[in-house]
Amino acid sequence: MSQMQVMRALAELVPVGSRVLDLGCGDGALLEYLQSERGCTGYGVELDDVNVLACARRGVQVLQLNLDQGLSLFGDQSFDVVLQIDTLQHLRNAETMLRETARVGRIGIVAFPNFAHWPNRLSVLGGRMPVTRRLPYQWYNTPNIRVGTFADFAALARDNGLRVQDAFGLHEGQAVRLWPNALASTAVFQFSR
Repeated sequence: MSQMQVMRALAELVPVGSRVLDLGCGDGALLEYLQSERGCTGYGVELDDVNVLACARRGVQVLQLNLDQGLSLFGDQSFDVVLQIDTLQHLRNAETMLRETARVGRIGIVAFPNFAHWPNRLSVLGGRMPVTRRLPYQWYNTPNIRVGTFADFAALARDNGLRVQDAFGLHEGQAVRLWPNALASTAVFQFSR
């Protein structure tokens, strides 16, 4: 799935003109896209020096913060939308950051690799950790400190009192709404308090 296809699919969840906080924004490409295509404003949050510089070069406002230290810098409902795109699986305090996302934003949008995608299941059944386009690392050098599934996140959201407004999978640039836990390589959730 190309980065542009993912950005388009995720951008559809962000209301036009929203004030956005993009947690773990990487090089700022999604926030730049939201600004140019959806009329959004906001900030990216990134730790990596190279990515912070890339954001600045794109004209994306970025704050260099460690997300494992929380979002106390931001007040309740400071943003219309808070994004965590390929961020949750890298955080030590994923549940806390999920609650913080719901506190700081009116809407939260989370996307992450779906470990329950059927090729991953086959790989584990065969005795090996999966290596795919969506999970391209070996078990010993992955930057992911946790793996999760579409169904796991649905339960986590429910357990934290979050209301899921939309949930679907993405695979090969297409939305997967039928059996996303098995048929999608990426899980996507839009939620609120």
